[in-house]
Order: sequence, then C-alpha cells, then structure tokens
Amino acid sequence: MKLATWNVNSLKVRLPQVIDWVVSNEPDILCLQETKLQDESFPVDEILAAGYCSAYVGQKTYNGVALLSKQAGDRIVTALPGFEDVQKRIIAATYEEDVRVACVYVPNGEKVTSEKFHYKLAWLAALEDWLREELLNYPKLALLGDFNIAPEDQDVRDPDAWRGQVLCSQPERDAFQRLLGLGLVDSFRLFDQPEKTYTWWDYRMMAFRRNRGLRIDHVLLSHELAHICSACTVDKAIRKHERPSDHAPVVTELSVQ
Repeated sequence: MKLATWNVNSLKVRLPQVIDWVVSNEPDILCLQETKLQDESFPVDEILAAGYCSAYVGQKTYNGVALLSKQAGDRIVTALPGFEDVQKRIIAATYEEDVRVACVYVPNGEKVTSEKFHYKLAWLAALEDWLREELLNYPKLALLGDFNIAPEDQDVRDPDAWRGQVLCSQPERDAFQRLLGLGLVDSFRLFDQPEKTYTWWDYRMMAFRRNRGLRIDHVLLSHELAHICSACTVDKAIRKHERPSDHAPVVTELSVQ
C-alpha cells in the first residue's frame, strides 16, 4: 500500500499536476490539503477518470482537505469531535477494512503572539484527544498531512533564523511530540535520509533553488503500520514544474498483507 500527502495550495490551479502525478505514481491513497474548493466545485469526475474515488470537505478560498483513493473508503469523519470549528481541516476514512487514514491541515499559527497561534495549539490538543480514541479502535492508523511544524532543527534549513518562530516554536514541537507519544512514528525518520531534505519552500527569494526549506509535511504511522513500512521519500521533482505548489508530496510505502 502506497500512501502520500501533498498540500496542493489550490486544487483548481494544480488539478492537471495532481492528475499527472497520481497516474505516474499510482498511490493507493493520496491525502490533499489546501484544496480551497467548496464541495460542489470538487472535480469528482476528472479524478474518477484517472481511476480514483474522492472523499472531501472544503470551503471557499481557504483550507479544504481530500482523500483520493483507488478504492472508496468508509466510516468517514470530517471534523474533530467536540471542537467547534468552521475551518475544514481534517478528513478520515477506513480502507482495506481496518486501515484508518486521516488527512490533516494543521493551522499555520501566523506568529507566536497571535490569536491564530492559540487556535493552532487548541486544534492540535483536540486532534490529540481524537487520535487517542482512534488508535484504540484502529491499531492500523496513518496520520498524513501538512502539520505546519518542523519537529527538529535538522528539519529546518536555517534553525537559528527560525528559532522560536511559528512552525519551529517549542510549544508546537511539544505538541508534535505528544502526538508521537500516543503511539505514532514519524515514517520519514525510520530510514536514512539525504541531509537537508524538506517539503516546503517559500515562493520568494529563490528559496527552492537555494533549498532554503522546512520539513513540515509528515506521515505518522501507528506502531503496527510502522513495522511494515518499507520506504518514505519526498518527491521534489514536482516542485520544479511551472506554477507548482510550494509543497512537495511525501510518499510512504507499506507491505500490507
């Protein structure tokens, strides 16, 4: 089973790239973030023509998440229980009867002194509470998405410049560690990886060309799935295309029996 996550920064703009990518890479499940589409505008037919089912929840202009899959999922969830939120940031479904896949777009937080930062930490706390219960019900669980958190200094091109700032602050990193403490594993770190591997680069100041990026897109696996994980890579090639997203896909492979 091949799982992937990609913040596409507007599915309307990036749809041809997404179609080309799924046809070329054939993931079993692709998690998308920042689709920025209302549900009635989601390109179900175009994606179906590429061989994929769609589950999605979105809103105009902002946020929006989706699951593209070769086989339709069930037991779909599109909000964090008990957390009132108009923003569309999570979708989860079950595949192959017992593999639970959750796609998240964690709030950015803007800056550590802002109300948006407090919202981010509250959202992450609600996610943690939900995952605690989900892991009891679904031992085979994968959490994929744009976390807007670089977990360690090695995930940042210039850690001194970013220290204490949003995406790299200690409260955010602590929240990430609490997710791991539930029984999740960062699949990227299961393998030897090239140094200075990132998943996001600012559009400005030639950041991608200079590889001045951050690793903020992650695939976290329950221990049961981590034991059968055979690879985790970042596909930087798509970032070189014309009008790319500012994020690159992260791809994880599982040897599911």
